[in-house]
Amino acid sequence: MIRLEPVDMMLEKMGEFFDARLEGYEEHQIKTIDAAEEFYPYTAECLPKGVDTRILDLGCGTGLELGYYFDIIPTAKITGIDLAAGMLDALKKRFPDKALDLIMGSYFEVPFEEGAYDAVVSVESLHHFTKEEKIPLYEKVRKALKVDGYFILTDYFAMSDEEERFHRAELLRLKKEQGLREDEFYHYDTPLTVEHEKEALLAAGFADVQVLKNWGHTYTLKAVR
Repeated sequence: MIRLEPVDMMLEKMGEFFDARLEGYEEHQIKTIDAAEEFYPYTAECLPKGVDTRILDLGCGTGLELGYYFDIIPTAKITGIDLAAGMLDALKKRFPDKALDLIMGSYFEVPFEEGAYDAVVSVESLHHFTKEEKIPLYEKVRKALKVDGYFILTDYFAMSDEEERFHRAELLRLKKEQGLREDEFYHYDTPLTVEHEKEALLAAGFADVQVLKNWGHTYTLKAVR
């Protein structure tokens, strides 16, 4: 059982948080997140294998999962969305010869081309938002997929309803104490339980949601359009 104790930290806006940690970001992800060396390549393996596959990556960062995917499908066409400009610059420099369309912005606000993608993917990005915030996003994701498309979500999840409620309450407390706006995204982990994540995806209209694999708190889900 994880001990749920109040935290003392200054919140940072989401994009600024990640840009400030750009140097050493990938090493941090791989070495400090349990099983990251397994779930990034596993996520890539779950994506479609067709030539010139179109993928939408939500919160693409520097493209850790994309590196593994390009090893499998070098000709894949990737649309990546992220709030951190520095992360996107690093991704572009990392893969100068790949078909990348990179958009700086919030995936909640950026419009998605409908019926355009073979798959949508997100890794370690969506554990900052509520079920209510995610449902309209997941509706956009479902509409962006081709008829036989699917969404692969690899993320950090709460192990209990109590843990989920605690982290959400802590975020709201910190925002209030620091005089921060409610409509801004700040970096603080507020993961849902797997069951609540599945409920959000099904409420958005996905036909089926399966757990493919898990490593402790990290799960890979597949939501079929």
